[in-house]
Amino acid sequence: MDNQIFKPTDYKIVSVKSGKVFGDEGWTLDAPDEGGATLIRAQYAQKQLTVKDSSYGLYRFADWLPIRRMLKGSSAPVTYKSEKLAKHLGLSNLYITFNGYWPERGASMLTCSFKETEAYSVSARLAADCKKVLVVASAGNTARAFARVCSDNNIPLLLCVPEDNINALWFNRPINDCVKLFVTKSGSDYTDAINLSNTVCSIDGFFAEGGAKNIARRDGMGTTMLSAATTIGRIPDYYFQAVGSGTGAIAAWEDNLRLVADGRFGNTIAKLIVSQNAPFLPMYDAWKADSRALLPFDVDEARKAAGEITAKVLSNRKPPYSISGGLFDALKATNGDVVAVTNDEAAKAAQLFETTEGIDIHPAAAVATASLIKYVENKQLDTNATIMLNITGGGEKRFKTDNDIIYLKPNHVFDIDTPKEEVEKVLKEAFK
Repeated sequence: MDNQIFKPTDYKIVSVKSGKVFGDEGWTLDAPDEGGATLIRAQYAQKQLTVKDSSYGLYRFADWLPIRRMLKGSSAPVTYKSEKLAKHLGLSNLYITFNGYWPERGASMLTCSFKETEAYSVSARLAADCKKVLVVASAGNTARAFARVCSDNNIPLLLCVPEDNINALWFNRPINDCVKLFVTKSGSDYTDAINLSNTVCSIDGFFAEGGAKNIARRDGMGTTMLSAATTIGRIPDYYFQAVGSGTGAIAAWEDNLRLVADGRFGNTIAKLIVSQNAPFLPMYDAWKADSRALLPFDVDEARKAAGEITAKVLSNRKPPYSISGGLFDALKATNGDVVAVTNDEAAKAAQLFETTEGIDIHPAAAVATASLIKYVENKQLDTNATIMLNITGGGEKRFKTDNDIIYLKPNHVFDIDTPKEEVEKVLKEAFK
């Protein structure tokens, strides 16, 4: 049902911290006149979710997406009941929510990542006549998703990505010139790319996508929980996912609350079991110390740790962990946990998943799978519980076998802490 005329979703915005309700000014990212940092949430007029047919792609969940239009080319997460992996682990109700490319399962995300869910939601929140350039910082998968969506729908976009991660910017067809790529030089990390994007957004004509603060990003990612609950017929008892920022897990918790209010999927609050890739463990360390604040760390050591992990997308040094409504609150509210997973454990989990389920998965999804394996081995869950494993990316090997691949090349490489004047000069040249 691509490009059809669509009545914008009816919703208000509520501050998580104070509960104040207000209208969306179009791209509201923060609660006005709020004391202290807080996330905001969409409060939808449609209290019960009506799921549209699969031809709508991601927009089959449009009732709970803060969007003004529908864009072409989207796909929704696909949930199915595991047989072979479940049997191997001794689990009777393991459900896999697959985000990626797996035609036999009806999964057709051309970037092979659940970042498409946020890209199609965020971009559809934009007014069709927006004259400014959207700016997105990414460790890789988010950039690939936004590049594909904005290219296909002719939306001006500037990506900021660490140079060491640009091998993630692969595509099966050329990217429209409306998409530009700026990178921070080799040796930098995701946080350096975020810093570059902040500099760009201080320049007239450019605006930030907003990351975790953007309700469209979170509610796009929350469609994984909606896919699971509407397929299973109930809210799962456990939700497993690897996290870099934790935004996807926050989103799952928020849609869990909406599903409880819907009234048709039970009143379970799924335990969020999130995982990080050792040795990069800022949220794991804080959680184990029962600290809302991230623990102090040396920036150079953090960059080094980020460089050592297999799942590069899990390397956010400034996640929305401490903020009201952030991951700390989500974990507390759901009696959740954070698990540390080594590169070796993730590699073994990826191999097991491919052997049992029949499809390759991304390193981050392997980290999540490894965390589930650890929970089973340590007897930390009921083997009869309803478990959701969020496979946040997969089928890339299959996709690259089926398609010729090209890579997006950078428009410019920046040093860390490049002065604003130089950034502005390069911007004018790129977007003239």
